[in-house]
Amino acid sequence: MATEIKVPALGESVTEATVAKWLKNVGDAVSRDEPVVELETDKVTLEVNASASGTLGDIVAPASATVEVGGLLGTINEGAGGGATKPAARPAAAAPAPAAKPAAAAQPLSPSVRKMVEETKVDSGKIAGTGKDGRLTKGDVMAALESKLTAPAAPAALHKPRELGSREERVRMTRLRKRIAERLKQAQNTAAMLTTFNEVDMTHVMALRESYKEQFEKRHGVKLGFMSFFVKACLAGLKELPAVNAEIDGDDIIYKNHYDIGVAVGTEQGLVVPVVRDADQMGFAEIEKTINALGKKARDGKLSIEDLSGGTFTISNGGVYGSLLSTPILNPPQSGILGMHKIQQRPMAIGGKVEVRPMMYLALSYDHRIIDGREAVTFLVRVKEAIEDPQRLLLEV
Repeated sequence: MATEIKVPALGESVTEATVAKWLKNVGDAVSRDEPVVELETDKVTLEVNASASGTLGDIVAPASATVEVGGLLGTINEGAGGGATKPAARPAAAAPAPAAKPAAAAQPLSPSVRKMVEETKVDSGKIAGTGKDGRLTKGDVMAALESKLTAPAAPAALHKPRELGSREERVRMTRLRKRIAERLKQAQNTAAMLTTFNEVDMTHVMALRESYKEQFEKRHGVKLGFMSFFVKACLAGLKELPAVNAEIDGDDIIYKNHYDIGVAVGTEQGLVVPVVRDADQMGFAEIEKTINALGKKARDGKLSIEDLSGGTFTISNGGVYGSLLSTPILNPPQSGILGMHKIQQRPMAIGGKVEVRPMMYLALSYDHRIIDGREAVTFLVRVKEAIEDPQRLLLEV
C-alpha cells in the first residue's frame, strides 16, 4: 500500500507553491518524518516530511511544478529500498497547475467576505476558496485583488523570450524573487510614497557601546549592536506619532496599539523581512537576541510564514553593504520604513568649531495618504534625538 505525499497548509492567503527540489530519488529509502521534498512559496521555503517509512515511489509533481494546497506530490511504498535508484524526473518546462477547486460563489459567503466582494467588485466565481469545504475567505479575496493589482499590462503568454548571446544564460526567477518584485511594484503603484531625510551623530551611541559591550555580552550572551538602539528609538517615535504605525484599509485607517517591527535581512534568495513581535515589551538584550535568531533562520532558509507576517513598521540597514544614502520602498500594507546607512566620518560644526564626527544619514519613506509631512519629519527628528542622546531611551523621555 502506498502513502501519499501531499502539499501541506501553507498559511493564510497562500494557496500554491512551486516544487523547488526533491531531496530523495525514486527508490530511495525514506524514514518517517524525514524531509523528502522542498517547496517554495512566495514567502518562505519549506520542507515536506514523510508521513511513513518505506521507499519513494512515484514523483507526481517534479521540480518546477506548481502545486496547490492538498495536491499530490508523490507516494511512499512500504518496505525498504533496494537496487539502483532512478533520478527524479525533471521536466523541460513547469507542469501546469492542478485544476482549481470548485468556485466559491456556488456556496454561501460569510457576511464579511460578501461585503468585501461587493466593495471590491471582484468576480468571486473565479476565485478558488481555501476555507472549509472550499469556501472563500477574506484572505482569498485579498490575494485575488493583489494579483490583479500586480498583473502585467500585457499577458505573460505574449512575451517572447529573446535569443541569448554566447556568454549569457537564462535562469527562471524563484517564486520568492517574483513575489519581491510584485510587492515592490505594488507599493509604488498604490501608495503616495515620499521620502524625508536627516542625519544623526553616532558619537554617544558608539561610546556607550564601547563602554559596556563586554559587560553586556557577558551578562546577556549577545553582542550589543546598533539595531536595538534604532528599534527603541523608532518605538518612541511610533508611540508619539501613531499614523506612522498605522495602515490604510479601504476608506479606513487602522491605528495599531501593538508594535511589531520588521527588520530587513538580505539572503542569497532575496530580501526578507522577519518581524520582532511586541518589540515595545522587550529590553535591549531581548531585541538583539531576537534579531540574531531571525537573521540566522533567514540565512538558513528556515523562516516560517508566522515569522514574516504582521509587521507594523520596518527598519532596513543598507549601511551594512556600504550604502551612504537611499530611498527605501514601503513594505505593504505598512505606511513607513526607516532606512539606516553607512557611518561616515565627516567634519561638522559643533559649538562654533569644526569637529570630525561619525555621522549616518537616515531616510524615512512614508505613505503621504496617511502621514503628513509634519508627522514624517517629526518622527525622524525623534529618532535622531534618541540616538544622539541615548539616555532618553532609558528614561523614556
